[in-house]
Amino acid sequence: MTDWRAIRDEFPSLREWTYLNSATYGQVPRRAIEAMTRYFAHLEELASSDFLDWFDDADRLRGSIGRLINAPAGDIAFTGNAANALSLLMNGLEWQPGDQILTLDNEFPNNLYAPCFAKGAEFVQVPWERFHDSLTPRTRLVVLSLLNYSTGFRPPLDELGPWLRERGIMLYVDGTQGLGALTFDVARVRPSMLAVHGYKWLLSPTGAGFFYVDPELSRRITPQVVGWRSHKGWREVDNLHHGKPEFTERAERFEGGMVPFTLLYAMEQSVEMMLEIGPDVIEGRVLGLADSLRDTLREAGATVADGATPIVAARLSGVDVSALSKRLNSRKVVVSARHGHLRVSVHFYNNEDDLARFRDELKLALD
Repeated sequence: MTDWRAIRDEFPSLREWTYLNSATYGQVPRRAIEAMTRYFAHLEELASSDFLDWFDDADRLRGSIGRLINAPAGDIAFTGNAANALSLLMNGLEWQPGDQILTLDNEFPNNLYAPCFAKGAEFVQVPWERFHDSLTPRTRLVVLSLLNYSTGFRPPLDELGPWLRERGIMLYVDGTQGLGALTFDVARVRPSMLAVHGYKWLLSPTGAGFFYVDPELSRRITPQVVGWRSHKGWREVDNLHHGKPEFTERAERFEGGMVPFTLLYAMEQSVEMMLEIGPDVIEGRVLGLADSLRDTLREAGATVADGATPIVAARLSGVDVSALSKRLNSRKVVVSARHGHLRVSVHFYNNEDDLARFRDELKLALD
């Protein structure tokens, strides 16, 4: 039996705040903050003399992430944010005139901006209802989020990924919105690339991120950042290679130089916490809390879509949801507003008391 009370104790801010806004920022657990503190103490103790060992620790984190998403550790690279990973994909491929990139209307801005700069390619945005009909023999890449940041819409990636691959179409998934609350199986979805900035549902500091890249795609992408770790023999620091680098087959070939160890030690603790609890257990709890939120919002007169998503997006007729979210925030009930929706998002650290407080404060704010 999962001890949710003990898990909640990892997040001291929740003693004072009813935090229902993980779609904007996740709360960083105490164990992750302590890991960063230990790292600085370690620097002081050993004067950074063991810096190569830190890369072994980073590889350990690759393994933990691999277990979380069911992917080989060697296919995982670290990045500062998802935009860097998508830019690598856009700029690292050779686009031909007539190539098509397809995404959905109202996607996160990363996924609307970057494809515009794929020279020679046509960029198409469509509603989900027209998605399959919009695919053509020229469609080369589909760009999607695990969850829509505004509505919480969750495309059926388990079915869509293999279907696209059978047709020779690459799939890029931005998992920043959702991974950590929802399960994701790389072996089942089979994306060409999955990018995650960990500051939301992965409960990591801003700047801690990673991407998975399919080995076949990895061999076709030209690294956009080239540095001292680009050469396959970079660990031989006593005699670093001089000349044009020979890239390793591992995804670390895209990192180029140093990685943010402080942030990665924190991310490791958050990922390990999720593995300890169990990704399936987390998803079940999160979706159950989200269903309860939908009931509360409907009772308040809101229009809310169903769906297996931790983001609950509500429309309230005649209500300025931006002003409403600010009123709730002033009462230490943290939610957000996105494109006319009151957006309420739960994670595994939330509980029924949070939902009851939200219900009470929502009623007061609407009266």
